[in-house]
Amino acid sequence: MTKKTIILLTFILAKFMLQYSLISSEYDLQRDEYMHLDQANHLAWGYATIPPMTSWLSSIIQLLGNTPFWVRFFPTLFGALTIVVVWKTIEALKGDLFALILGATCVLLSVLLRLNVLYQPNSLDVLSWVSLYFTLIKFIETDKPKWLFMAAVVFCIGFLNKYNIVFLLIGLLPAILVTEQRRVFARKNFYFALSLGLLLISPNLWWQYTHHFPVFQHLKELTDTQLVNVNRWNFLKAQLLYFVGCLFVIVSALYAFWAYEPFKKYRFFFWTMMFTLAVFVYFKAKDYYAIGLYPIYIAFGAVYLGNILTGWKQYLKPLAVAFPIVCFTPMYLYVFPDKSPITIAKNPQPYKILGLLHWEDGKDHAIPQDFADMLGWKELANKVETIYTALPNPDQTMILCDNYGQAGAINYYAKNPKIKAFSFHDDYLNWFNLEQKTDNVIRIKYFKSKDHELEETSPFFETAYAADSIKNPYALEYGTTIFVFKKAKVDINARIEKEIEEERLAH
Repeated sequence: MTKKTIILLTFILAKFMLQYSLISSEYDLQRDEYMHLDQANHLAWGYATIPPMTSWLSSIIQLLGNTPFWVRFFPTLFGALTIVVVWKTIEALKGDLFALILGATCVLLSVLLRLNVLYQPNSLDVLSWVSLYFTLIKFIETDKPKWLFMAAVVFCIGFLNKYNIVFLLIGLLPAILVTEQRRVFARKNFYFALSLGLLLISPNLWWQYTHHFPVFQHLKELTDTQLVNVNRWNFLKAQLLYFVGCLFVIVSALYAFWAYEPFKKYRFFFWTMMFTLAVFVYFKAKDYYAIGLYPIYIAFGAVYLGNILTGWKQYLKPLAVAFPIVCFTPMYLYVFPDKSPITIAKNPQPYKILGLLHWEDGKDHAIPQDFADMLGWKELANKVETIYTALPNPDQTMILCDNYGQAGAINYYAKNPKIKAFSFHDDYLNWFNLEQKTDNVIRIKYFKSKDHELEETSPFFETAYAADSIKNPYALEYGTTIFVFKKAKVDINARIEKEIEEERLAH
C-alpha cells in the first residue's frame, strides 16, 4: 500500500468518524428523510418532487434494517466518494502530495459536512457534479471516447437522483462553445454518448409525461412559495461562506485558467462557473443548489498552488493546509446538531450572533430551525400508535396527516405493520389506500391549522376529541395535535377520494 493510498484512506476514515459524531442521539431524523424512506414502499420511475434514485437507495436501507445508522451511511458515503473523486482529479492534473492533501482537507472541512448529515438527494447530487466534471477532464487528458460515455452514465445517475444537474449542462455547454473545446461537438462519439444518456433517463421522462409532468408543478409551487423570497445578493454571499476556508484555493483556480499554461485547455471551466452562477442567480435558486459546482475548482486550485509554492514559498504550504482547519472550527462548534436542545437553549448567544436562531417566521427561537425539525417525530409516532391500538376496530382506522413529515415519521417508527399514515401533501396524495373500510380517523393537525378541526369534522362521526399533542417544546411541530374521530356516520372513503381529486385538479 502506497503512502498516498494510506493518506486517502485516512481522509475517508476521518470523514466517516466526523459525520457520525455530528448528530446528538437526542435528535430524530429530519422530516424530508421520512418521506424519502417511505418511497421504498412505493417504488416507481418518478415522484412528484424528485426522481427515483432516492427510493432505490431507501429500498437498500430497508433491507439493511432501516436503522438510523444506515440512513446516515449513504450521505456519508457520497461525501467520502466526493473526496476520492477530487483526489483522483488532482492526480489526473499531475498534482503532488501537497496538492492532494490540500484538496482533500478543503473538501473534508467544508459545507459538505453539514450537507452529508441528512439523507437527501443533495449528497449524491454534489458527487454527480464533481464526477461529471472529472470525466470531462479525463477525456481532455486522454482523448479516449470512453470518457464521453462515462460522462453520459454519470449524468444519468445525477439526473435520476435530482434534476438540479440540468443546471450543470446549462452552464457547461455555452462555456465549451466559447473555447477551443467546442471541437467535441464535431465528434460522432459525442452524439452516441448523448443518445445513451437519453436512453437511460427515458423511463423517468416517460413517467413524467404520463403523469402530466408534476415536476413543473412542483417547481411552480417552489417558485411561488419559497424561491420568490430568495434574495439574489444573499445567494452570492452564501457561495462565499460555503467554502470559506478554501476560498483562496478556488480563486487560485480561476486565475490559473488564464495564467498557468497547463490549465489553458481547461479554460472553459472558468466560463462554466460564470454561466452556471448566472443561471442560478437569474432563476433565484436556493443557495445550496450550487454547492456541487465548487469541488472541482478546489482540485485545480490545489494543483496550481502546489506548482507555484516553490523555493521560499514552500514554507507557506503548511499554512495553506492549516487555514481550512482554522476556519472550520467555529462551524464545527455551532452549525451541527451535536449538542442537545437544552444545552443550546442554555447558551444561545453564539447561535444568536451567527443568526442561527432566526426562523422563517421572522422570530428568534431557542434552537436553530433545522435542529427543531429533527425533534418530536418519534414522540408523535409513539402516541399515534398507542391511540391506534386502543381504538375499536383499529384495522378500520385511517391516519390522516397534514404533511409528509408527520406521515413519514409515523410509518417509519410504527411497530405495528398495519399502521399506515397518509397525507394530501406531495407524493402521499398518490399513496392512499381506499380499499378497506374506514370507521375511525386519527387526524394529525399542524399546530397552526388545528383550531377548527373538531368543529369541522366531528359532525361526520359519533365521537370526536383531541387525544394528545407533541409536547417537546423545542420541536418545530410543538403543539401539533392528534385528533380522534370514532364511528363514522358517512362514507369517509368517498369523502377522502373527493378531496384527493380536488387536490389533484388544483395541481
